[in-house]
Amino acid sequence: MKKNYKRLFLFLSVAVCTVSTVFAQYNITLRIVAQPAAHVEDSIFAAGNFTNWQPGKKEFNFIRDSGHLSVQIKNIPAAVFEFKCTRGNWEKTESTATGADRGNRLIMVSADTTIDITIAAWKDDFAAAVKPHTASKNVHLADTAFVLPQLNTTRRIWIYLPAGYDKSKKRFPVMYLQDGQNIFDEFTAGFGEWGVDESLDSLIKKGVPPCIVIGIDNGPERMQEYNPYEFKDFGKGMGDAYVEFLVHTLKPFIDKHYRTLSSKNNTIIGGSSMGGLISFYAMLKYPGVFGNGGIFSPAFWTAKGIKNLSDSTSNMLTGKLFFYMGALEGEAYLNDMNEIVETVAKKSDAMIYTVVDPRGQHNEQAWRKWFTGFYKWIMADGFNSVIELEN
Repeated sequence: MKKNYKRLFLFLSVAVCTVSTVFAQYNITLRIVAQPAAHVEDSIFAAGNFTNWQPGKKEFNFIRDSGHLSVQIKNIPAAVFEFKCTRGNWEKTESTATGADRGNRLIMVSADTTIDITIAAWKDDFAAAVKPHTASKNVHLADTAFVLPQLNTTRRIWIYLPAGYDKSKKRFPVMYLQDGQNIFDEFTAGFGEWGVDESLDSLIKKGVPPCIVIGIDNGPERMQEYNPYEFKDFGKGMGDAYVEFLVHTLKPFIDKHYRTLSSKNNTIIGGSSMGGLISFYAMLKYPGVFGNGGIFSPAFWTAKGIKNLSDSTSNMLTGKLFFYMGALEGEAYLNDMNEIVETVAKKSDAMIYTVVDPRGQHNEQAWRKWFTGFYKWIMADGFNSVIELEN
């Protein structure tokens, strides 16, 4: 009974109200009414949570009809959906007129309707050099081509060392974050950065315990590397090999070359979307290595076996798990996460903090917004520590 009290005390959520019609199905027509003169011969696709975020799915190719390019999304429930227009991949996505990242478009479905779309510009028509470097002075490159022997490839590895690291003899907890190019630097981030370095710089000055942060870049096979299971739209999963790389290659290297606290209680893993999935999987597979996790907008829908694995191995989890989902990401994805959370809460001794942001979307801006609260909570001591998260 005491254990359950502690869990419920920390199982917090931002309230969200949703209204949906369970059995109603609607047809939505997306129609492009204006687009840039460049690339008019290229195929354009709608890519969103109704396409499993695949940027070039042929069923969602805009076809010219009555003078406009349009695509119909058939038989979808009353819900909120997110999407962007692409020319087949995420490097060729729509942007603002100045080349800045465009936020996801939202459709609030409650009836058959037609949505008119104006595409201001395409992201790949703007040079990457116009983006500023924003990494703080505490961010360094541990390696530009670190070898992943388990996957026969190399990857850039970032490291954040707390201010004063080089002048002290202290040892620090370590956080391993996926999609490293999106963590510290606007220049390398595809759709905006998390601002992890700025967040930690500020929090540490205010007395929050410091830690080392490792950012591991994703690669061209991200959808497979971050998935331990085969998924029909992406192919065979490589997640087991990737997690073995984290445990048997990267962590030993970091522990050897930097002043770390290497125990599971001082080792944190996190990521978003597919990165959230593989981070949670790593905790289940190696509960003696990763004691705490930040699971942001996890793509559990791509991993058919994750629910059964959670049911069979969650009893090994004893640390802290922070789960986040934006209500605007879609009810189905939220339900998937909540089912996992309920399993972990029932089976394990872990402390769980769940946030559902009623205005949250599936993007870096949302994950940046909640990272500070996650870090404050994950670094707090003891079962009775509750950190107030801003919404």
